[in-house]
Amino acid sequence: MSQESNNTSYLPTFEWAFLHPRYWGTWLGMFLVAILAFVPFRLRDKFAEFLAKRLVKMNNRAKKRAVVNLRECFPEKTEEERFAILEQSYINAGCVMLGFATIMMRSKRYLEKRTLFRNEEILTELVEKGQKVILLVPHSWAIDYPAVQLASRGLPVAAMVKKQKNRVVDWLMNVQRLKYGGRTHERADGVKPFIKSVREGFLGYYLPDEDHGPEYSVFVPLFGTQKATLSGLGKLAKLSRAKIVPLMPVYNRETGNFEVIVQPPLAPFPTGSEEADARMMNERIEQFLESDPGQYMWIMNLLRSRPDGSQLY
Repeated sequence: MSQESNNTSYLPTFEWAFLHPRYWGTWLGMFLVAILAFVPFRLRDKFAEFLAKRLVKMNNRAKKRAVVNLRECFPEKTEEERFAILEQSYINAGCVMLGFATIMMRSKRYLEKRTLFRNEEILTELVEKGQKVILLVPHSWAIDYPAVQLASRGLPVAAMVKKQKNRVVDWLMNVQRLKYGGRTHERADGVKPFIKSVREGFLGYYLPDEDHGPEYSVFVPLFGTQKATLSGLGKLAKLSRAKIVPLMPVYNRETGNFEVIVQPPLAPFPTGSEEADARMMNERIEQFLESDPGQYMWIMNLLRSRPDGSQLY
């Protein structure tokens, strides 16, 4: 299935305004990242680790959010243990970000050699049976890689995205995401275009762990805390007649490969209870992160909403 043009897809295009001097810094950064796509991964990762170990010591908003998130999620760990997780998260972030342009710059064959799917048959068997699928994808640093790789295998993805403030970055990210086909839908357009794409056979790419506020969420456990968790996935599964398949991408610094871990579908799902559905989602996130929590974007506004209305950040 190839990408189709329709009025529900989000398709930013190149504009001559992108050459304005205000974007020259962006283009320079993109040029440098494009060069890094051809640097051996061990050398690139060493540089990423060098930068990350310095950046993790800086006190900025992202660092403060991550410290709070880790403290709330892992109250049983020592401060040193939580910092070790945070440092690994920063290193993985650096490795993925410095190699981000490999999707755009390197060949399909190169990307296939650098991507390992674990339990891929779970997904392919569902597709071969004609089953609609929504992928449940936590925010690991390698989150963009599975969608591109699935599309290259003839399994294009439909995803809801948020516009980037930098219009050049927004355009380039969309071009990269759709390199082998698929669709992106702007989040502000709601879920109807996304549901339509899933019904048409695209794999839905659903991010379950963002905090969108208590009005769209239910509070259920995530590790050692309560998290405002999106409550509408059960309804989304019903409307799109889809199975919910958890999928987690990780970056293996030993091999330089991206590993995509596929789990069996959530079952029974939906359960008929929004709280039970949300807890089931969070349980899968916990399972993914149990052995390697440093793969996760702990800098997110993960716990912005609290049951008592307080502010952690």
